[in-house]
Amino acid sequence: MKKTIIIFTITVISLSLLGFNSNQCKKRKKKEPEKIEANINGKGYEIEITFLTGKGHNNPSFAIWVEDMNENFIQELFVTKSVATGIYRYGDSSSGKWEAGEKMYNATLPYFIHKRSENASIPSHDAPIIDAYTGATPTSDFILTTKSDIKYDKKFRIVFEINQAWDSNNYWNNAKYPQEKEYRNSLQPSIIYAVTIDPDNLMDEYTLNPIGHGHYAGKDGKLYTDLSTFTTALQIAESIKINIK
Repeated sequence: MKKTIIIFTITVISLSLLGFNSNQCKKRKKKEPEKIEANINGKGYEIEITFLTGKGHNNPSFAIWVEDMNENFIQELFVTKSVATGIYRYGDSSSGKWEAGEKMYNATLPYFIHKRSENASIPSHDAPIIDAYTGATPTSDFILTTKSDIKYDKKFRIVFEINQAWDSNNYWNNAKYPQEKEYRNSLQPSIIYAVTIDPDNLMDEYTLNPIGHGHYAGKDGKLYTDLSTFTTALQIAESIKINIK
């Protein structure tokens, strides 16, 4: 009997240690946030954006910008390189396989595209967003350090639009809009986050919260506020925090 108890005790301890070591390994595998800098010569506010990936994250494209309280575009803060140049990793299939190439994806970030351009022109190789505001797409958690061009004397908003290709769910599936090719490149539309900044009463930290989504096929720049049908698209980000000074 004593022998059985001893063997059982050793087994339990061994399993506990294995579980502990497994958890420790998982913790060690957690990457440090990627550090990104943009618009380092800006003369305005120093802005630090900390993005923690959620379980739905899969190399999304995104844009961050500043607008006034009337929702008029002021300036970019950061735009992923593929959106800023129109060159996508899977942009050209003319050879029979997907390769990097120029592509116009209207449904990727329609809210941003319509904001920054009256005719909703998409950035391209010939007319890109300037390098100061762009960078490679982060693959995991990141901390972006950037600056506004100037300081503003009135309240303003920081807006963040994010989307990833072929992100389907039961509602946003391939059969929903069979005639809309642009829709099928996205499926769940872009998610838009925003926060208001009051220069006269700066807080220690701000949290960006979802306020709506973009058009499913990129046909307009309206903000659609019903997010009840979204699932994994709302899990691309676990949290987005801002520090500003």
